[in-house]
Formats: sequence, C-alpha cells, structure tokens
Amino acid sequence: MDTINLKAHFDGKKILLDEPFNLEPDTKLIVTVLPKHTNEEREEWMRLSIKSLERAYDKNEPEYSTDLIKETNPDYEGR
Repeated sequence: MDTINLKAHFDGKKILLDEPFNLEPDTKLIVTVLPKHTNEEREEWMRLSIKSLERAYDKNEPEYSTDLIKETNPDYEGR
C-alpha cells in the first residue's frame, strides 16, 4: 500500500478518521499531533493576508482591457 495522509481528530477518548477509509487490521500508522491555532493567530494571518492583497491590488493599479490579451487560454471556463 502507498503512503497516504488521512485527516482525523481526537474526540477526547479515541482518534477518529474524518472520512471513511478501509484499513486492514494491524495496519501501521504514524500519528502527527498538530498545534491548535487560536482565534488571535487566525486573525493575525487574516490581517497579514489583507495587507498583502492591498499591496498587490493598489488603488492606483491600472485597469487592463481584454484587448491586451495576446493568447487566450482554451481551458479557461469563465468565458
């Protein structure tokens, strides 16, 4: 079997997979405990993201017309 990552959580008593997955008995597992992020950390990341987006899309950013497109993307589904 190939190595695969499965999301799971601890309910206070057992480790439970977040989605069903068929495991054979005695399958070897590695469990990684992830740090719990606080709302304060999440808000800080959101503030940082907003600042980065504001820099990328400045109020003085020129509008580019579709006439400037040299080659269309045939896989783009937004047409």
